[in-house]
Amino acid sequence: MKTTINGKEILLREEILEKNLLEFIREDLDLTGTKKGCEIEVCGACTILINNEAVTSCRKLVKDVVGKSVMTIEGFENEDGALHPLQQAFIDCGAIQCGYCTPGMVLTGHALLFKNNNPTREEIKEAITPVICRCTGYQQIVDAIENTAKFY
Repeated sequence: MKTTINGKEILLREEILEKNLLEFIREDLDLTGTKKGCEIEVCGACTILINNEAVTSCRKLVKDVVGKSVMTIEGFENEDGALHPLQQAFIDCGAIQCGYCTPGMVLTGHALLFKNNNPTREEIKEAITPVICRCTGYQQIVDAIENTAKFY
């Protein structure tokens, strides 16, 4: 069985299929940008993209991504290593403070813009609701996502 993670095909051994997906991403693949927070799908720190949909990974198993495309924040940068415009907008808009929610917010914003490249501020606020930020007050995050829509 296989999955694709950040554009790379990964062969999944039978014994790993029941492992927690977040732990697999962080421990086995050493992709630590996906954060471990509440572990009950409430904080959104562990948000990844599965087939371009923002989902929490803390309550998923590896078997849930068999045959699917997964993206973590590490797979989000441009091929030349430069930041994606959405990542740069988070910096430019001051949407990063402690950074714990940032990977989840960036991927959630991307999932929204992938589906709707001209969202209203209310649609952006609704989309990012599952990811909790305790630092920025959300205004800068909404600004970053709104300012990046033109790139989608």
